[in-house]
Amino acid sequence: MPKTANQKLKLLYLLKILNEKTDENHCLSTQELIDELAEYGVKAERKSIYDDIECLNYFGYDVEYIKARKGGGYYLGERDFELPELKLLVDAVQSSRFITQKKSRELIAKIEKLAGPYEGKRLQRQVYVVGRVKAENESIYYNIDQLHKAIQDNAPITFTYLKWNVKKELEPRRDGKRYEVSPWALTWKDENYYLIAYDNRQEHIKHFRVDKMSRIAQIPGESRKGGEDFGRIDIAEYTNRTFGMFGGETEVVTLKLPEDLIGVILDRFGKEIDIRRLEENMVSVRVRVTVSMQLYGWITGLGGKVTVLGPDYVKEGYLAYLREILKSY
Repeated sequence: MPKTANQKLKLLYLLKILNEKTDENHCLSTQELIDELAEYGVKAERKSIYDDIECLNYFGYDVEYIKARKGGGYYLGERDFELPELKLLVDAVQSSRFITQKKSRELIAKIEKLAGPYEGKRLQRQVYVVGRVKAENESIYYNIDQLHKAIQDNAPITFTYLKWNVKKELEPRRDGKRYEVSPWALTWKDENYYLIAYDNRQEHIKHFRVDKMSRIAQIPGESRKGGEDFGRIDIAEYTNRTFGMFGGETEVVTLKLPEDLIGVILDRFGKEIDIRRLEENMVSVRVRVTVSMQLYGWITGLGGKVTVLGPDYVKEGYLAYLREILKSY
């Protein structure tokens, strides 16, 4: 790049240096800034550095100066994100099952740059706090982008849906036959991304794990179907009542449980549920759920103090579920 062009980029290079090499504990003197700019082929004088710093501050950057005989100088003070906020972002990325290990590392490396060169090292330690099972579909980023675009374009899509085999490999379901749906929303549940869509052939709302979708393509010249059906559901309620995001019939189920388990119910279903006091510190709650094996497993996990009061077919289904488990022992 010609020298004159470098001079035109002087302010940008100065900001880059302050962002990447300084914080409140690590300053650069005027001479050090001049030397750093020289590495980019930019000439600078002391007076021009003062003018540039003033210009950056006027524009909104928090460039501070520490006066000291030794170790004083300029540093970039307030940044867009504080360290605790970035730690939350790092943990969210690392704990998200739908983001692969490779993509997690790439994202965290970018987040580190937001913290500066020295605070970023503290974020790096966060990466190794917990080892979690991660998705293996590297196209997850592009899947999400394609699905958002299809929703914005009001376009139906086709895709192949994957499953795990005994070799621990992802392979297409239905011998690779493509699914055809109208995408309406994306939701994050149980650390996974799901697409909420209208199945054009079966004519009802379904959901799909985004990291198990492959070869997504819009159907040209067609518009989405199922708008009326989608308009009748509340996404938050839909995801709360669908245990493990497994499908099934929706039903209002009544449970009997101790008062000290009310918090568990509220955490799962929110405050818009019917709670009634019974005898001896017991309550009954009415919740709208999707009836499935996952629901029965969740109830079992709450212990023997929880009883299914109705409807009768759900109660009988739960008893049958427990009997099948006992047969294995």
